[in-house]
Amino acid sequence: MTEFHVDPSGDDSWPGTAERPFASLHRARDAARELVRDPARTATGDVARDPARTAIGDVPRDPAGTATGDVVIQLRAGTHVLTEPFELTEADSGRDGHRIIYQAHGYGTADQEEVVVSGGREITGWRVEDGVWLADVGDLDTRQLYVDGRRSERAALDGLPGTVTMTETGYESDNAAPRAWHNPADVEFVYRGVYPWTEARCGVATVTTRMDSGVTAGITTGTDGGEVTVIAMAQPGFGWALDLYNSAWEGTINHGPGLPTRVENDVTFLTEPGTFVLDRSRPGHHVLRYLPLPEETPDRTRVVAPVLETLLRTSGTSGVSFRGLVFADATWLRPGRAEGFLHYHGSGYYEGGPIDKVELVEGQAWVTVPRESARIPACVVIEDGVRVEVEHCRFTRMGAAGLELTGGADVSVRGCDFDTLSAGAVSVTRAVNPLVEDNWIHHTGLEFTGSPGIAVQGTKGCVVAHNQVEEVPHCGIVAGPAEGTRILRNLTVGTMGVLADGGGVYLSGPQGDSPENGAVIRGNVIKDTRTPYNFALYTDYGAAWVTVAENVVTRADNTAVLQVSPPLENVVYRGNFWDADPIGVADVPAGVTYKDNTTLPDEEKLAAATAAIQRDAGLLHPRSR
Repeated sequence: MTEFHVDPSGDDSWPGTAERPFASLHRARDAARELVRDPARTATGDVARDPARTAIGDVPRDPAGTATGDVVIQLRAGTHVLTEPFELTEADSGRDGHRIIYQAHGYGTADQEEVVVSGGREITGWRVEDGVWLADVGDLDTRQLYVDGRRSERAALDGLPGTVTMTETGYESDNAAPRAWHNPADVEFVYRGVYPWTEARCGVATVTTRMDSGVTAGITTGTDGGEVTVIAMAQPGFGWALDLYNSAWEGTINHGPGLPTRVENDVTFLTEPGTFVLDRSRPGHHVLRYLPLPEETPDRTRVVAPVLETLLRTSGTSGVSFRGLVFADATWLRPGRAEGFLHYHGSGYYEGGPIDKVELVEGQAWVTVPRESARIPACVVIEDGVRVEVEHCRFTRMGAAGLELTGGADVSVRGCDFDTLSAGAVSVTRAVNPLVEDNWIHHTGLEFTGSPGIAVQGTKGCVVAHNQVEEVPHCGIVAGPAEGTRILRNLTVGTMGVLADGGGVYLSGPQGDSPENGAVIRGNVIKDTRTPYNFALYTDYGAAWVTVAENVVTRADNTAVLQVSPPLENVVYRGNFWDADPIGVADVPAGVTYKDNTTLPDEEKLAAATAAIQRDAGLLHPRSR
């Protein structure tokens, strides 16, 4: 085994030994790359060595100069600040069955060190005005702020004041308050529940005043010559929202996003301690404002603004491991652009293009949906990886999703913690035989509330097992069209905390084409699915070739549903336990087999009958933070 050491207090001109470590991950990566590419070298990088020596970093090598075994980059305690994404390519792969390993020093022992890989910037130079902290931050742009590790919310209002009407370009109001907004172009409107499963965001362009008399656009302005507040929304986002969000339900037709449920990021909203505003009214001279909690002081409180959007990206890399690291402090700026964030479902959002009308109930209910969607990115991306391992890492304080696995084969995510994320935790697409196991996912989807905890789509042989997903705003585990997915012995608690029409475990679309390569949902425990419209264990929208067996569902609005549109095909519900019958049990549709399931409304009897299943579900190695 060959070792390199990295310490925030090191120096990249040093040889990377324990006594003289590198300062940066990039330098360690380059040293490992040179070693693997040219094993005859007797120097690390450009640091001259005695040619007679047979060690790199004082680690033995064979006489021919070939590195023996794995290459391990040991990261010492502290915050390793990235000023650009850390990228690995095929050239950074392990060779001859060996691995290149990035790990916390002491990994797996009682002496494991706390290593944070951060894309953030510490904010200093505060001045205090009327109890508010102010810092000049240049051209810094961010949507999140972390104060002593706590996520600070952007200052906000609950909706718009006064009588408000939506127009084709924005809104008109009889209330003068928006005219006092310090910089309307900083303000963002949030639309929770445009569809029950959707939360969108659109920016404001301008706020002006128009003199009017009588009634205009449905607003009574009072006396002749009254003033109307005119809010023009940023384009093309608002125009796209008018095109995208249209529906009919129970005789009511809805057009556009409607009125905002929340209005964020203006100086005049800064009244709640612990919140912040980023004032960008002077380009290149942005000012961060923070209203502190009572116990916080500028000299003792650490405030970090995430800067990078990507912390780590591997592309075409094989035989690489990441162990015991904390990935933290990243943002995602795309929702703040003029296009807005026009969420549709899950991690998908609209970026223009064709829109289709989908009938939910023939002649009675329909929605318009995007033909194609973009996907919320992750701050750590493993693309086309082979035998890449992510073990016992933590993903936290991120403005998008935590980890994305896309393409590749035999990639695993084990024993990791995901928390304090603006979007979902783990996204897996187009991969072969990926494994997502023993991960603890909680308090995710804090900004993009439609995001699932774990999302799987287009994969073959994906296994999602023994994870614990709790306190998330929508679905816990989602599988779109895929082949051979196994969702086994997971525990979800407190899913569907904000939006509706989802579940603890949700599947949609074909999951294979035979019993041999179909999906299996077995041994999962789903508790406390919260919104008043949900299906805790939910096979939806043409799900096919699915076996749902030996699961436990309790304390949900609806345990499951057998009758959906498009209908289920070759779906088997067998040996499950719940505290209420699924919808559709009285008239099981032709595409569903429903047998040997048990309904026990009594909570104690249900717990006793399912003790073994509940004991085996959830984390293999429970932990707390």
